Amino acid sequence: MFGYEFANPKYFWLLVLLIPMILWYVFREKKSHADLQFSSLRVFKGIKHTGRIWLRHVLFALEVLAIAFLIFALARPQSDNSWQTYTSEGIDIVLALDVSGSMLARDFTPDRLEAAKEVATKFILERPQDRIGLVTFAGESFTQCPLTTDQAVLVNLLREVKSGMIEDGTAIGLGLANAVNRLKDSPGMSKVVILLTDGVNNRGSIAPATAAELAKTFNIRVYTIGVGTYGEAPYPVMTPFGVQLQNVPVEIDEEILQQIASLTGGQYFRATDNDKLQQIYEEIDQLEKSKIEVKHFSKKEEKYFLFGLIGMGLLIAQALLRYTLLRKIP
Repeated sequence: MFGYEFANPKYFWLLVLLIPMILWYVFREKKSHADLQFSSLRVFKGIKHTGRIWLRHVLFALEVLAIAFLIFALARPQSDNSWQTYTSEGIDIVLALDVSGSMLARDFTPDRLEAAKEVATKFILERPQDRIGLVTFAGESFTQCPLTTDQAVLVNLLREVKSGMIEDGTAIGLGLANAVNRLKDSPGMSKVVILLTDGVNNRGSIAPATAAELAKTFNIRVYTIGVGTYGEAPYPVMTPFGVQLQNVPVEIDEEILQQIASLTGGQYFRATDNDKLQQIYEEIDQLEKSKIEVKHFSKKEEKYFLFGLIGMGLLIAQALLRYTLLRKIP
């Protein structure tokens, strides 16, 4: 209406009150009579009346308009272009990130976890039209960020991820199941989990194979990434002389990661350094895309002040005319 939306349209019912008000004015005008009475109007026949005779209705018209504008102000008109909905190309992706203690190994620069966060951040920023979520897991799993197109929020939450934030261990099945739970009800035609880990499943009540079956049921492809060099990797260990690096065996359950990827139609990758990890994410970046609906919104602009100002202006104009140009002589 008039290019506006109204936050409180119920106040328009007050406009009904103008109907009896107008009817009463018309009835009163018909019943009105002159204050001076003459026995004959013959002497006034040659006199032509001017348009000023109709000006007596201006006061009532101003009053009706003022009330109407004030009612519009109460209905709170707002700009109606605040919401924009469009269809874009994209897929629904959940990043399942291992944050166990072993992710602090230094075979990546500066360590596995920070390298994974850096590459994941770049991946997120290069896919502005996708809905991406973040799940972390170690001995247990929780959702760091649900599916969103707000890259800034997602990247900030990713930066806050650190080892030790949850109980240690490697619950691959639980992490994957949590990611699947985030995707199973999403409307996207294409759903993907990118699961990154550097260990062997040793915690959690859900087996990785069971979580993979669950992903398959909901048509969710899982791309698995094993992070770690071959053989041994330097790991920071606290000693009486401070933190020192000690070589520890790299154990990645590649067999189960390959099974998860194969069962769900995904692919398994092995990242042995920062460059290889970057290449893996670039390859995954070539996934097919499907159409999703994205809704952007901004704060609605209130327009009630203008209507209220006009209404008050009309009331002031009516009062000035009533006691000046259109003043009645008793």
